[in-house]
Amino acid sequence: MIVARAIQATRRYSEVTALDQVTLDLHSGELVGLLGPNGAGKSTLLSLLVGLRRVSAGRVELFGGDPRDPAYRRQIGMTPQETGLPPTLRVGEVVDFVSAHYPDPVPRAELLGRFGLDDLVRRQTGGLSGGQKRRLAVALAFVGRPRLVFLDEPTTGLDVTARRELWDGIRHFHAEGGTVLLSSHYLEEIEALAQRVVVLGRGRVLADDSVAAVRDLVGLRRVSLVVPELPTLPGVRNVTLVDGVTHLLTSDSDLLVRELVRSGVSFSNLEIRATSLEDAFLAITTESGETVTTESGDVPAGQPVEA
Repeated sequence: MIVARAIQATRRYSEVTALDQVTLDLHSGELVGLLGPNGAGKSTLLSLLVGLRRVSAGRVELFGGDPRDPAYRRQIGMTPQETGLPPTLRVGEVVDFVSAHYPDPVPRAELLGRFGLDDLVRRQTGGLSGGQKRRLAVALAFVGRPRLVFLDEPTTGLDVTARRELWDGIRHFHAEGGTVLLSSHYLEEIEALAQRVVVLGRGRVLADDSVAAVRDLVGLRRVSLVVPELPTLPGVRNVTLVDGVTHLLTSDSDLLVRELVRSGVSFSNLEIRATSLEDAFLAITTESGETVTTESGDVPAGQPVEA
């Protein structure tokens, strides 16, 4: 069953086309990761699907109806990139206030426990850390027992422990049959949670498939080595330097290593392995001419980066 869809959806802001004829179907029970560089159109797509903005052309549907109709929107939960919480209300009071808008909300203790917020129930939200506020904002997306949840960069600002606690909450919802569309800059997050990945670039869909298929789509290998000066080598698609180790993405690792040996350059710690989701993401988006952002930093198309 299709629970949300975009059909040739386009959204323009004055002279800027943020989303360009995007077609996407989201099926019941899926956990879909949405990837793309800054400005790729991820937040715009989410805002269209939840009815916060209108398409300039094309169509979007939510449970087969208009996303702006409250009857359909009551079946969703959402955490946008930016959220505001009443600073004088306690955490428990905020949950109770939101719960009052739904006929059968998740009990407060169960919801807070699921997202590791039990000990904050009597704290005023104005006194919470940025990470604690973010966890509360995500928890509120699930309070109404939604069928479909949209999460836009849900773990930004969280430490590793808090991020993994939130992952557990998302997994619990999905295991019970819930559907999730998750936008994130953390590729590890998408790889850990998602079954399917959609990559956006310049407002268009660049890839849409399973995590494994997207990794394999680019047909690349990662060659890592320590080298004082990298010679010109054939078939190199991307170069990154992390903690003194040079990482090369290549379509022919055997040819690259042969040419490396022939160059006479001294190198050590050579390692060849299959591409990760991050490698595939870099290859797909840099081919489209994007400047992409990963946990290693911004990578302009075709340029090496030192992290």
